[in-house]
Amino acid sequence: MTGYRQLLAAPAMAPLLSISLLARVAITAVGMALTMYVVLGLGMGYAAAGGVVAAVTAGLALGGWLLGRVIDWRGARIVLLVTVVVQVVFWLTVPVLPYGILLGAAFAAGLLMVPAQLVTRQAIAAMTTGGERQAAFALETVQGELSYMVGPPIVILCAAKVSAWVVPWGVGAAIVAGGAGIALLDPPLRAEADVDADSVGRPRRREWLGPGMIAVLVLAAGTTMLLSGTDLAIVATLKEAGQLSWAALVVAVYGVSSTAGGLVYGKLPRLLPAPLLLGLLGLATILAGLAHDWPRLCIAGVGAGLLTAPTLATVAAAVSRLAPASVRGEATGLQSSALSAGFALGSPIVGGAIELSVPAAGFAVAGLAGLVAALTGYLLSRRRLLRPTG
Repeated sequence: MTGYRQLLAAPAMAPLLSISLLARVAITAVGMALTMYVVLGLGMGYAAAGGVVAAVTAGLALGGWLLGRVIDWRGARIVLLVTVVVQVVFWLTVPVLPYGILLGAAFAAGLLMVPAQLVTRQAIAAMTTGGERQAAFALETVQGELSYMVGPPIVILCAAKVSAWVVPWGVGAAIVAGGAGIALLDPPLRAEADVDADSVGRPRRREWLGPGMIAVLVLAAGTTMLLSGTDLAIVATLKEAGQLSWAALVVAVYGVSSTAGGLVYGKLPRLLPAPLLLGLLGLATILAGLAHDWPRLCIAGVGAGLLTAPTLATVAAAVSRLAPASVRGEATGLQSSALSAGFALGSPIVGGAIELSVPAAGFAVAGLAGLVAALTGYLLSRRRLLRPTG
């Protein structure tokens, strides 16, 4: 762990990751906070809540690319401050908005969500090199795992013990505090060498958005599609077994294993190919379909979880490596959009497979999605390597 201590001792790195964690925990809890508010606060059904969550997710998917471009153009601080203001307005007005207007406002809030993850990834790329960068992206991915493990459960607990009307204000306050904190810190998004390279001008999109970058975006979407589908398959499997109360433990095992895998992977001497990691994750997910009770699912979760954070970290590192510094915001935004799109697609596709067949089919379809994305990414990467350079 010495390498991680040295990394966190670097100027601004520890404050950046700490403040970013606050924002990301809250952003991860947005969907659950709105669900609890619509169901418990407004007394409406889960379908209505799903509509609001879908609106936020659609906004997030489009907003990543949009905010990334603006960051390249105007810098991170102005984008962070504008999005903080938007979030203040949205979360303060949620309790008084009629449902129809809430749908549109949720889309706008997702579109202009505080870009904590986007800015953090750009700053890591600017502040680190070589093995340090690998370790930093591993920590950033572990941060994401912790967000998913902490954010939604806190929201559920507060909605049950306090009030579903108060939860949106708490989530909004954490998002605003995190965004304002990153803006105040104002981490560098360009290394000195990158600043010098920017003098040649912004490259055309076709010069960097080629087969290699598209391969990485496919891998990103495939990974989150697999992960969101896995969560649904776990719930369906345990519900059929009459063990639904154990779902939280199984999901926790996946998260802890992923955290451990990310920390170990960050210390390896070299990165493994992202298509290989995603392919192995897909196979591990398919095999999880053989488990029909919570103890076996926990065992399966260890194998799949150990591969999750390394896969996401390798994808993030690949984006920073392939994108020129002057367009890194747009490239990182496209990565965020791909991740959001994968999450949005995974649940309905896997859910349909479960409805038409058995819970094990959910693991099979989620794993196959990962395998298809891994194969597609590999073929696109090969195409990039085989392209003539003259």
